[in-house]
This record gives sequence, C-alpha cells and structure tokens, in this order.
Amino acid sequence: MMHAERLPYKDRELVIEGPIPADVLSRLTLHHDLDAFRRPLEQHKALIEISELEEGRIIAARDGETIVGYVTFHYPDELERWSEGGMKDLIELGAVEVADEYRSLGLGKRMIQTAFAGDQLENAIVYTTEYYWHWDLEATGLNVWEYRTMMENLMKAVGMVWFATDDPEICAHPANCLMVRIGREVPLSSVEQFDQVRFRQRFMY
Repeated sequence: MMHAERLPYKDRELVIEGPIPADVLSRLTLHHDLDAFRRPLEQHKALIEISELEEGRIIAARDGETIVGYVTFHYPDELERWSEGGMKDLIELGAVEVADEYRSLGLGKRMIQTAFAGDQLENAIVYTTEYYWHWDLEATGLNVWEYRTMMENLMKAVGMVWFATDDPEICAHPANCLMVRIGREVPLSSVEQFDQVRFRQRFMY
C-alpha cells in the first residue's frame, strides 16, 4: 500500500510517497542534480530495478513528474557481511539523496517517515551503514561530526538507534556508524542472528 503526503512549495506542492511501483517510477524523470551515486539516467534505472525486487522499496519526493529526492530499501549487498546470514527480515536502508535546491525542506526525514508509516517494516530489522566518505560535506558546508549528527538525527526520527559492530569498514573511522531499527514483530531468533552478523570476532578472544 502506497503512503503519500503533500508539502507546499513555492506556488505548488511536492508529493512524498512510496513504496512506488516500477511502472510509476518508469513514467517519472530523475532531477539532474541526483548524481551522488551514478549519473541520473543510470540511477533512475537502478531505482526501477530495486522497486522490482521482492523486498525492494523506493520512497520518493517529486515536484510534478520529476523525482527530487529518494530513499532506497533492499536486501544487503551480497558482497557485504550483512548478507551472510541470508536473513529474510534484514533490510538495508541504502541511499538517501535530495537534489540541491530542495535540501532545506526536510525531505530526507519526510521520506524516511513515509517508509515506516502505517506499521510498514514492523516485521523487519532495518539497518543503515553511515560512512563519512559518502557524505556531501562540500555542498552542505558541514564538517564530519556535524554531518554525522545530522544523519543520526535523521535516522532517530523513525526510531533507528546506534548499534555497535566490529565491521572493519565501520570501524575504519570514528564518524562511521551502524544504525538499526528492530520492528515490533521481529522474532528473537532474528535479533540473535543479527547479533552474530554484527560481531564476527567475538568468539576469537
């Protein structure tokens, strides 16, 4: 079921909605500034592909027929440790991107809140990995720690909290972090399995 909200913007409204099905996404265009991960045409194709996955979810903000921000949800990349358990209820909150001219509107927070609206994802452990080398420090004018605080506050808006891990990439810099939200309907067995993935080294000492 798709959730949506409207936000007044200049002489019109922006729409924040999702999860958006592939056929709707394919009719929209991606704003030319949404190029943090790949070129806009390629990123648009990637969003459509994610939306076609069984667990894939795209939440987007659009100005008319133009996507000006998006959030992706999908299973962990098979090359990363988070995929090791093959958990069906572990979902990654992946990319969050908002076009430059729309960044002061709180769209990131609104999109993430839309993703969890109506008890969606209560049957999942949702995690996000924050790496400082992915952050757009130059455009925001923030330093690493200010950006980290901003991202943490963004995730806290839906109840995601900091979790410890011995993952080498996250441990590579103190600003990097793992944030997690465990849904109310997640069984204890899944929580325990996730703990084993988080701490691969704990039994070596």
